[in-house]
Amino acid sequence: MKLSFSTYNLELRHTFAIANYSRTSTPVVLVEVEHKGLVGYGEASLPQYLGETQESVCRFLQKVDLSIFSDLRSLDEVLEYVGSVEEKNTAAKAAIDIALHDLWGKLHQKPVYKLLNIDISNQPYTSFTIGIDSEDVVRKKIEEAQPYAILKIKVNKDWRETIRVIRKYTDKPLFIDANQSWTDKHEALESVLELKDQNVLLIEQPLPKDNLLDSEWLTTRSPLPIIADESVQRLCDINKIEGAFHGINVKLMKCTGIAEAYKMILSARTKGMKVMLGCMTETSCAISAAAQLSPLVDFADLDGNLLIKNDCFDGVKIIGGKITLNTNPGIGVRKKS
Repeated sequence: MKLSFSTYNLELRHTFAIANYSRTSTPVVLVEVEHKGLVGYGEASLPQYLGETQESVCRFLQKVDLSIFSDLRSLDEVLEYVGSVEEKNTAAKAAIDIALHDLWGKLHQKPVYKLLNIDISNQPYTSFTIGIDSEDVVRKKIEEAQPYAILKIKVNKDWRETIRVIRKYTDKPLFIDANQSWTDKHEALESVLELKDQNVLLIEQPLPKDNLLDSEWLTTRSPLPIIADESVQRLCDINKIEGAFHGINVKLMKCTGIAEAYKMILSARTKGMKVMLGCMTETSCAISAAAQLSPLVDFADLDGNLLIKNDCFDGVKIIGGKITLNTNPGIGVRKKS
């Protein structure tokens, strides 16, 4: 197997603002794994908090030698090798994992979801994300989100003004992502109780990621599901946060890809936890990869490709607000010319 990669920058449709920073583009690294005349596609998306850059991802990928494997009969063995090359580098590892799963599906002429025996009869709605911005920009984003049934709203401590603006233009159900910006558990509970009456479906990461005691206090009192994002990165984190949250947000870039994301979903289910499937700002490559697991989850936030202007892949579609998987082999994408 032959590994190749290139850097790429995603141009956002709008300036995207979160708690303490805003951006107009997102760096990614695109990966290809070639074997027997077939090509598997993968991607590493690099938000600031992961601590990876295009340079660090490329350095990692240069150390990976897939030519030592003559075939892909044991995907687990190849992924175990990739995981052993260096610690961390989760997005870089996710890029290879996605490409290998895409190749695996193409070699077997089946979509990844079929190879994982996932029933796709229950494909979820995805949310459409709206960041912190001026009322005029928020209004335009709400108009752009007309095809989507759920909105995901980024908020900070001053969430009431944000929700006032949102509710001025739409009554759609909301996911609320506080991005760790609520620091006092009592104020957080007051906020949750108010938001309960605003057609809110869940609250994502309200308190700082390491403050598990306060998160548990809030979770035991909250009438809305409290979902861990930054507090849970990988499979090994689920035991640590059990009881502190009602559920987890699984993202391929955090957990090294499809293989571990699948294990995280199954592990959370055994503990009675709800599961959200999320993303970074990504092309249709990584979004389509995550979407292979979407029928297994309660909530989906797979809109990363909808927020960019220069998607270089064509893949999973949103029809009637729902993630709709295709029957193409692998992760179901083609590279645009």
